[in-house]
Amino acid sequence: MQDHGVEVGQSGMRGNAGVSTSGPSATWDTAGPSATDDRQVRRAALRVGAAVGVTATLVIAAIALVTLLFLVAVSREAPGGSRPPRRGGGRGEWADRVVNVGEVVPLIIALALVGIILLALVAWFASRSATQPLAEALRVQRNFIADASHELRTPLTTLDSRIQLAQHRLDRGGDVQGALKELRRDAGALEQILSDLLLAAEATSVGPEKAVAVDVSAAASEAARLTAGVSQVDKVSVAVHVDEGVFALATPTALVRALVILLDNALGHSPADSTVHVTARQVGPHVEIRVSDQGRGIVGTAPDQMFERFSRGDASRRGFGLGLSLVRDIAERLGGRVLVERTDAAGTTFLLVVPAAPPR
Repeated sequence: MQDHGVEVGQSGMRGNAGVSTSGPSATWDTAGPSATDDRQVRRAALRVGAAVGVTATLVIAAIALVTLLFLVAVSREAPGGSRPPRRGGGRGEWADRVVNVGEVVPLIIALALVGIILLALVAWFASRSATQPLAEALRVQRNFIADASHELRTPLTTLDSRIQLAQHRLDRGGDVQGALKELRRDAGALEQILSDLLLAAEATSVGPEKAVAVDVSAAASEAARLTAGVSQVDKVSVAVHVDEGVFALATPTALVRALVILLDNALGHSPADSTVHVTARQVGPHVEIRVSDQGRGIVGTAPDQMFERFSRGDASRRGFGLGLSLVRDIAERLGGRVLVERTDAAGTTFLLVVPAAPPR
């Protein structure tokens, strides 16, 4: 088992959790959402063009084949059975056969109409499939606007009230230090709301990446590094214990992001001078990752409701109920799940289960 002692650093999750991680390990660097969207658009256009092109080829070939077979079937010997010899040789088996144009033309017209209808259906189906990412992007945009309106209304109203109070005190020559501290706290709350909203929007808007074998030990250590600033403020240490050779079949950024959110949640629940433990081991075809804190457990809501959007069991803690729902979305996208394995007065353990990478 590898035991990683994580040093508390200066960089916290606030500036890193919503973007591709950076640092000594280049494994976590990925293209931004714009590049991913461009690739999706190009792939969609390629799919439409390929579908229409292949279908057109097949329809034309089918029309030609059916027409040829029909001509052979309706052809008959020329009247009189005698025609001048063809230039360059004998007349051959089909030289004296003729067809009735009146019989052939309706068939060709019918086949052409069928071909047009088939091409239209294929183009419609391909276009509909290709525009699904656009429809999903519009859905995400609507959800983001609704979520932002829902979550920002109260903090902005509070912020405006505090500014008016500070101005009133300043005009009267009073002390505004307390009001400034409250304004700073309100600004931090707004920053957290925007971070959670952007995380939720990014997770649903970016197309799926290719799953690869991810070193769980490295991912957990990277997540601990990204939350080092938070653990420093909360005076909580993070201990990572991962079995050797544990690899998950996942995308590096998604796995790190899920662990960062779980760690931030655990740090927010932990009392000062306590330790948050991150453990991982492979169990059959899955990797089980546990994040355990030493807080007072989940209160105010059922554990299975913690993963719903805007669910906050403890109104006194930071966060606005989007983080754990994002972990659930990531886990399901990776083919796994997340659940509350244990919660009581001694603390809470979250279990993240993801597929294990096949042996290399």
